[in-house]
Amino acid sequence: MVANAIDMIGKLVSFDTVSRHSNLELIHYVRDYLAEYGVESTLVFNDDKSKANLYATVGPKVEGGVVLSGHTDVVPVDGQPWSTDPFTVVEKDGKLYGRGTADMKAFSAIGLSLVPEMLKKGLKKPIHFALSYDEEVGCVGAPRMIREMADHLPKPRAVVVGEPTNMEIVNAHKGVNGFQTTVIGHEAHSSQVHRGVSAVMTAAKLIEFLRGIMDEFKASADPANGFEPPYTTVHVGVVNGGTAMNIISRECTFVWDVRNLPWDNPKDVLAKFEAYCAELLPEMQAIAPECSITTVATSAAPGLKPEESGAAEELCRLLSGQNSISVVPYGTEAGQFQEVGFSTVVCGPGSIDQAHQPDEFIKISQVEEGEAFLRKLIDHLAQ
Repeated sequence: MVANAIDMIGKLVSFDTVSRHSNLELIHYVRDYLAEYGVESTLVFNDDKSKANLYATVGPKVEGGVVLSGHTDVVPVDGQPWSTDPFTVVEKDGKLYGRGTADMKAFSAIGLSLVPEMLKKGLKKPIHFALSYDEEVGCVGAPRMIREMADHLPKPRAVVVGEPTNMEIVNAHKGVNGFQTTVIGHEAHSSQVHRGVSAVMTAAKLIEFLRGIMDEFKASADPANGFEPPYTTVHVGVVNGGTAMNIISRECTFVWDVRNLPWDNPKDVLAKFEAYCAELLPEMQAIAPECSITTVATSAAPGLKPEESGAAEELCRLLSGQNSISVVPYGTEAGQFQEVGFSTVVCGPGSIDQAHQPDEFIKISQVEEGEAFLRKLIDHLAQ
């Protein structure tokens, strides 16, 4: 058995759960660890059963519990100049180095290390663990688990998503919506542009149109809304197309995202974009009827909206003694919990500034602050 939070962080980090790999080794470890304490886990798999979410309840299965939510996957380390093994925790100068220390295995590790204390205290209200897969590629794993939890668990009072916030309480964040657009044009010699339809140049028009949508959001932004930047952003991250300089390109694909303020609707962006695509098609198809523009959604994670008198926020204020509330521009699974009616906040140890970086680290002082917070939660739920 793992003795303390730091040892548990080391154990969870040791599993290479980069999103392109399976997370089952880590999930099975957590399942077996909990089973040693008589805690039963439920696994919720992806389609090919190569990955799984896990949820488990410590304490009585009654309403009013608290969910501790964390994702098990991490981003790749390829090409990053790490000075240590990313999957071996190294302690140095009051910091723990390793992939996932900040984002976000530390939060789950702290909670798991405190299971013996949860059982010893005798919880009157339960603590639910919720560990997901594939958060880093668009929050695509958690919804299956969340639906099952909503269907089968007594309704919790609060969900705490332990993304790194330096233990500050976050009650709002942007949504993240990913799209892939494919333009099919018509090939011809580049000296005969009137006979072809350039997929690359059409894609360039579309990309510029998306930039214009973001400019509209920027122009109407409220700088006092707490977000940085204070507007919904639209960004094209990858473009692939064409075969040679002297061939009018037949195909071009680009991937893009909308990171929307929680009160903006990303579907409005998509509708405006598709309307512009429809304007371009007649001219393209007049030259070659097979021309097309197709957009598919690749991910969709809703923003987290501030809750009026939210139970999760009130609980975290009580436990932490904080009066201030923060918002963050990045996305989490919190909005997905909120969508099914669970009061939710984001609050966890470590800094997002360290996430996805080489030599990622979490300060031991942050681990200790996370432990203190969860111990207060245990005491609160035992009363």
